Amino acid sequence: MSTTNLEKIKNWNDAGSQLRTWRDDNVRMSKETLDLWSTYIAPSINRLGDEKWLVYEQVFLAALDCQNLTIAEDCLAALKAQFSSSKRVKKLFAMKYEAIEDYQKALDIYDSILEEDETNAHVLKRKLACLKAQNRINEYVKELNEYLKLFQADHEAWLELCDVYLSEMDFAKAAFCLEELILMYPHNHVYQQRYADIKYTQGQYDLAKTYYLYSLKLNPKNVRSLYGLLLTTANLKSSQKSKEGADNSKLNLWAREELDKKYKEVDSDRNLMNSVNDMFQYLAIGKAEK
Repeated sequence: MSTTNLEKIKNWNDAGSQLRTWRDDNVRMSKETLDLWSTYIAPSINRLGDEKWLVYEQVFLAALDCQNLTIAEDCLAALKAQFSSSKRVKKLFAMKYEAIEDYQKALDIYDSILEEDETNAHVLKRKLACLKAQNRINEYVKELNEYLKLFQADHEAWLELCDVYLSEMDFAKAAFCLEELILMYPHNHVYQQRYADIKYTQGQYDLAKTYYLYSLKLNPKNVRSLYGLLLTTANLKSSQKSKEGADNSKLNLWAREELDKKYKEVDSDRNLMNSVNDMFQYLAIGKAEK
């Protein structure tokens, strides 16, 4: 992220250059943007030429972030006067309605844009944000699924859908979302671990163990996977055949030892490890090695 010491900005040119840098770096810096706007840019906006329209939009978004609707309205009026039929300006109007929680007006505008351009990803995401803000979960899930039919490689959308299904305790559909993510990013240890978490919750301990182990292979420092492996093998070791049970006992002991090492690194007084041992005892797993 590009940041700056605003005390170094002494004039209009410095301010314009800084706003340009933030736009190029895709950095919002909303409060600082408004400070530069009010102090340097607004009194001489026409000196920017055609770049002023980009600045108006940048300042509009910053004003929404800071809940300064007066500046937002001023910027929006200037953009509307110049680009009266622009879909991009329509989207900004809808975002203003979102900011004041008039979600129906925002949705109406987004729908009108999508009638002309049904693959406008940014507008589709803004529509999803409106539905989520109103807690219209069924519609939100439906629209998110429709979005993913168009943009199947959007991993953030898959993660969002997974979280929604988890909040609704629909573990099978949440697992499907993570399967899609694992296909796209097979070396992401967090996706492997989260998939294992779901399989553990569903009682599919063998499958959970496999994915916890692979997550640890990708990142041996993933403590959550160590805990998952510990609990999974504890559930497996007493219910399987002698050889499989022995293997799971070894994995269980290894996971406890690894957790013990990690707590020693950050807890010289052993207070955390004592709490962990109490938890193990409560879960009937046994004490971690000291």
